[in-house]
Amino acid sequence: MLYFRLKIKSVVHILSKEFSLINEFLRELRDKDIQQDRARFRKNIERIGQIAAYEISKQMESELHFTTTPLGIAQAKKMKEQPIIATILRAGLPLQRGMNEMFDQADLAYISAYRKHTSKTNSSLFKIILEYVATPDINDRILIICDPMLATGQSLVETYEAFMQKGKPSKVFLVSVIGSQQGVDYVTSNIPNADLWIGVIDETLDKNGYIVPGLGDAGDLSFGTKL
Repeated sequence: MLYFRLKIKSVVHILSKEFSLINEFLRELRDKDIQQDRARFRKNIERIGQIAAYEISKQMESELHFTTTPLGIAQAKKMKEQPIIATILRAGLPLQRGMNEMFDQADLAYISAYRKHTSKTNSSLFKIILEYVATPDINDRILIICDPMLATGQSLVETYEAFMQKGKPSKVFLVSVIGSQQGVDYVTSNIPNADLWIGVIDETLDKNGYIVPGLGDAGDLSFGTKL
């Protein structure tokens, strides 16, 4: 696993730097023809969530546990605690589901966030609107926040700040599928000491603030075009 360390002690883990199955899943997610299979699109995002969950689990604390087998007693390690897996509605649901399949005893949290454009002529001007937060107590818990598309990074930062108003977690992990370099820089500059796990980082945003080459609108591709 390759990663690089940033000035404010955040760490970005790029899951596709070394070739593995995640490269295949990302390739299919980007392919405009394969994207027409909505179930396959969601499944590939879930798979990336599973991979991210596995990698994150390596950084979580464990404790010794004695398990009774049919033939005796075995020593085994078990997780000290289950995380809270939070996601941004609706695009983040498949990513959260993939992670929840691995952390299958985790608590779940949800937040709604969307872009509200502030100019009729310039679609790159917008603010993030948060309208709904549902979360268990996050104090002294491990919090994982899922956001599949890290474009400008504003949604993830404001989501993080909204959760911080609910309590103080012991550790924060961030998970994304595709991000822009601008978005990654913005997130790591505004969310201190939170490891970011991401499938791949693209270089640019277009004039509308969408990742290029990216893959399009993850929410629409997963669930259908919204009004």
